[in-house]
Amino acid sequence: MSNEVIYKKAKDLSSPFNYASGEAAIILAAGHGKRIKSHRSKMLHTIWGVTTVERVFNACTKAIPKLNSVVVVGIKAEDVMDVFGKKERTGFAFQEDQKGTGHAVQVGLKELEKKGFKGTIYVLPGDMGLIDDETIANFRKSFKKSKSDMMVLTGIFKGPANQNAYGRIIRVKEFDVTGKASGKDHNNVIEIIEHKDILALNENEAYVLTYKNRKYSYTKKELREIPEYNSGVYAFDYKKLHELVYKLSSNNAQKEVYITDLIGAFNKKGYTVSASSPENDYVVMGFNDKAVLKEMEGIYRKNIYDKLKNLIEIDDPDDFYIDDAIVERIIALDKKGEPTDIKIGKGAYIGKGVKLNFNIELKKNVFLDGNVQLGKNVVIWENAHISCFPHQQLIIGDDVEILWGDIIKGDIVIGDNSRIESSVNMTGSDEFPLRIGKNVLIKGTSYVFGSIIEDDIYIEHCVLIKKKVNKLVKRNGEVQHIRFYLPMPSGIDAVEHLDTK
Repeated sequence: MSNEVIYKKAKDLSSPFNYASGEAAIILAAGHGKRIKSHRSKMLHTIWGVTTVERVFNACTKAIPKLNSVVVVGIKAEDVMDVFGKKERTGFAFQEDQKGTGHAVQVGLKELEKKGFKGTIYVLPGDMGLIDDETIANFRKSFKKSKSDMMVLTGIFKGPANQNAYGRIIRVKEFDVTGKASGKDHNNVIEIIEHKDILALNENEAYVLTYKNRKYSYTKKELREIPEYNSGVYAFDYKKLHELVYKLSSNNAQKEVYITDLIGAFNKKGYTVSASSPENDYVVMGFNDKAVLKEMEGIYRKNIYDKLKNLIEIDDPDDFYIDDAIVERIIALDKKGEPTDIKIGKGAYIGKGVKLNFNIELKKNVFLDGNVQLGKNVVIWENAHISCFPHQQLIIGDDVEILWGDIIKGDIVIGDNSRIESSVNMTGSDEFPLRIGKNVLIKGTSYVFGSIIEDDIYIEHCVLIKKKVNKLVKRNGEVQHIRFYLPMPSGIDAVEHLDTK
């Protein structure tokens, strides 16, 4: 796709900002991530079924009412924009050339400048897929309370100092080199020093920094043992950011503009830079390779399990999937004091749109996805696959049992107290939906498509395609069973018998 087409798409998908809100987030989603080794954009890799860039966006918009958002796209720009589509108070900015994080902020800021934005700017990397609305809300609160001009969200490294390869946050000490108290400057951020730069320092020489015309001294050991590191999430006073971000230099080996250089620029102007840390360090994790992405997925799964472990039964905490919206609904029911009695087997997948109910048992490797609505007291056995397209609905009534390995897809209604035994394949299309009545038993190697089956019917070893199966009551009061019904074959002239001798 040409750059002209990308610019046009960005314009078409952008919606008007609410300048009265005074808050905006710039989400950096332009990079590819060479170490991820994928044709897909780094930002479109998923954690718990949702792309990382969407998770960052969702956390921001949930935490901050009426937030304006600018998503900076670059490599695979069209793919990233397609994931979002058109959203309220959201714009897209195209970083045509990858010139660093500072340059990405410049590109994003231009979208907000057009009508004179005023207020607070938050900047977040699009790969921070574990960040949540609580973290963003607390960071916002800390920034407002600090009355600083810039704030960095930092992580706290828990392992041995020699294993910490992150850039360290250097704060103002309690006393300067003369022994004079730093006063209100104490704990303000002076700079971020990279790990490799710490290692290059002389053991016997002090690392001296100047802050507001006062000098502060640090030993190499002190710097190495700083546990606080930069997460890549920032808050800025818009006016001061706008004043300084375009003055950043690319005079470095990579010829790139770095957002971290803003700390020095703010301090040089006498503006205040502060920092705060989240309650849970994992929320600031980003990824550059598949191993870390997998670790982040594991953390998310553990968090989901911890939320649900006392509400429902999950056979294997390391092997299940339940969509976020379903998790929230289960928690909401519990808050109302309504036990759900739900059992989830190892490897079960419960996707977006599924509506669970009370007293549900999903055995090992059951797959549910789409607008699938379960009644009460439903049991679905191992390896059953039940799904429908987004515009369709698949309804399973009360007291229904679906057995091993069944494949049930499309626009379907299964009536109360019906039983679908193993080796059954059922499909309902838009033109020919499938309707199964109450107290129906379907068993054997059967296939049913686009049919209407009345109540109390017994079907065994049948292929029913666009049929109406009526409830026929015999003289003795029994309902006529349907067994071994097969349609007339097609192409029989191409089939011959093999003689055996």
